[in-house]
Amino acid sequence: MRKLLNILVVMSTAMAIAACGNSSSDELKDGKAVAVPEVNEVEVVTLERTDFAHQLLSNGKLKAGRRASLSFGSSGVVSELNVSNGGRVSAGSLIAELYRPDLKLSLEAAQISLEKAELELFDVLAGQGYAAKDTASVPENILAMAKMRSGYTSAKNSLEKARLDYDGAVLKAPYSGKVADLKLKEYDRTTSDPFCTVIDDSSLDVDFSVMESEYAFLEKGLQVRVIPFADPSKSVTGKVSEINPTVDKNGQIAVRATVRNDGSLIDGMNVKVIVERMMPGQLVVPRSAVVVRDNLDVLFTYTDDGVAHWTYVNIIRSNGDSHVVTANADRGAKLNEGDKVIVKGNLNLADGSKVQLKK
Repeated sequence: MRKLLNILVVMSTAMAIAACGNSSSDELKDGKAVAVPEVNEVEVVTLERTDFAHQLLSNGKLKAGRRASLSFGSSGVVSELNVSNGGRVSAGSLIAELYRPDLKLSLEAAQISLEKAELELFDVLAGQGYAAKDTASVPENILAMAKMRSGYTSAKNSLEKARLDYDGAVLKAPYSGKVADLKLKEYDRTTSDPFCTVIDDSSLDVDFSVMESEYAFLEKGLQVRVIPFADPSKSVTGKVSEINPTVDKNGQIAVRATVRNDGSLIDGMNVKVIVERMMPGQLVVPRSAVVVRDNLDVLFTYTDDGVAHWTYVNIIRSNGDSHVVTANADRGAKLNEGDKVIVKGNLNLADGSKVQLKK
């Protein structure tokens, strides 16, 4: 008897638990439990024609807009060094100088030789009846002959060569920028390698490639966004500056864009490149609005009676967050401006599903 009583207690407890578990999805009618169909909560947007940013994605590498490798005109020991890697220089500022006293002496000797030849020139002109130091009144052919006889022309050339040799022992910045690739220090002897590089990274070129099928998409002046792989939170904008009208052996076309440096980019950095072209008057929906049914793309529209209807669509263009869509005419679908398109809560919907707008 006790055993039978225990069995009855267990069964009644199980029935009570089951009744409690069904209370959230059932309701009582005439004392009987009646199943209530589940209503999905959804979010909608109103379909309208708008501009769509057609995007082309690629990877590229940044290069400084201007880059100059500097070398001394002769070898020697570095006697003065005014820069370091990463340091900024202004146009014409002294970067480094070699210890070459022989070049300085040669320059001074050449200057003395020119002054001596100039005196000889005046003597030659005076011998021909022209006033000393008044070369303006001397006919051009006679003046040229006098310069040859006096050695003035030769001395002037020698001075110019000596000055070039002397200047070759001095490095100056060709323009404002940053110093890079500097390997030597003061009192080191120079080698055949470039002494340093000056880069102007106020603007940067980004070289990337696209498939030949995308050639028609490109044109000079298109806006690009450049995102460093090292920091995807940063991006800078620029424009396409060059398109090489040749397809390489891999079926790709070389493209170059120019961007302004906001200070976060450096020469040689690897970046993601997004080329954007605006397409006006398109039916644009978020990517989340399109789902797959029967291996075809569909979206759900919402009607005021709280019913979801699916519509077969064709995806014409896509970017990172949106699709351009048209109704799939082969399936007899229709899509119009003003339709309310379900963008969230559509993953488990079927045609004719009951839905309600999420509050």
